[in-house]
Amino acid sequence: MSLIKRLGMELPIIQAPMAGVTTPEFVAASAEAGMLGSIGAGYLSKEETRTFIRDVQKRTKKPFAVNLFVPEQVEPSEEQLHQASQALQPIRNELGISSELLTLSKHEFDGQVQAILEEGVTICSFTFGLPEEKIIRRLKEAGIFLIGTATTVEEAILAEDAGMDAVVAQGSEAGGHRGSFLGDIKFISLVELLPAIVSAVDIPVIAAGGIATKELMNRMLDAGAGAVQIGTALLASDESGAHPLYKRAIVEAEEGCTALTTAFSGKFARGIRNRFMEEMQEAVIAPYPYQNDLTKEIRKVAASEGKPAFMSLWAGESVHLSREGSVRDLLNHFS
Repeated sequence: MSLIKRLGMELPIIQAPMAGVTTPEFVAASAEAGMLGSIGAGYLSKEETRTFIRDVQKRTKKPFAVNLFVPEQVEPSEEQLHQASQALQPIRNELGISSELLTLSKHEFDGQVQAILEEGVTICSFTFGLPEEKIIRRLKEAGIFLIGTATTVEEAILAEDAGMDAVVAQGSEAGGHRGSFLGDIKFISLVELLPAIVSAVDIPVIAAGGIATKELMNRMLDAGAGAVQIGTALLASDESGAHPLYKRAIVEAEEGCTALTTAFSGKFARGIRNRFMEEMQEAVIAPYPYQNDLTKEIRKVAASEGKPAFMSLWAGESVHLSREGSVRDLLNHFS
């Protein structure tokens, strides 16, 4: 059975699970338009994940995926956290944010898995690594289709060996966070990465990174992808939960405007260059998720005060090709 039929799609397209941007309306609209909709549940609690799933189920009877961030064990030193926090202080001062102690977000990965099992989700994808064997076994016993994320051939092979049913090949052109989890971070273009992974594994491969047109999609399908995953091309859609200033930055973006940074979250992510990214280039950065917690209030206040210079404007290298409209309208450019 082809990947398209297995995932219940009409088109060989998966809506990228963009945590913080996907709304129930966005996921359902993607599913109704013929794609596989995806909930970006990375930052949600167990109950928020459950509520989100139910909200999507109220809006569509078509299948959709839930994407989870696999938690990592990271223990930075107090000095590293202090230096990272101090580096952000001038920006806090400019935004009128009082200095506060770091409040760490809680990761409820196991609870999210439980919610997925209890709410009848049929497709689950993972970023930042692979779950423990016992979790993979529970999900597979429930008949859930599992999708891993790989930025190298080695990661793709690990995903297959772990029991993933498919793997996303994330090229360096992709917007947002890198899904890397093995060894040093590598930045391999999709045109190089995709055929290498297709040759290395037997499970279906999903191409992701800079795919903004029908021509680019067909090129990836011809290179062996079972489907493509698109995110930036849908960011400015009516149903997207992106901030209005974020959407404006997307549709007004020029070619070559993106860069990779760890400044917002502690993980490499690609976004539209702005003042925050420039000023933090030489700063001490705490590892993920600590840096993400340190910058959370900055991003929140910047959005509320209309200052995109301090917002995380995640976008892929083809952002200059983005358009406005409904999800269905934007998808017409791929069909």
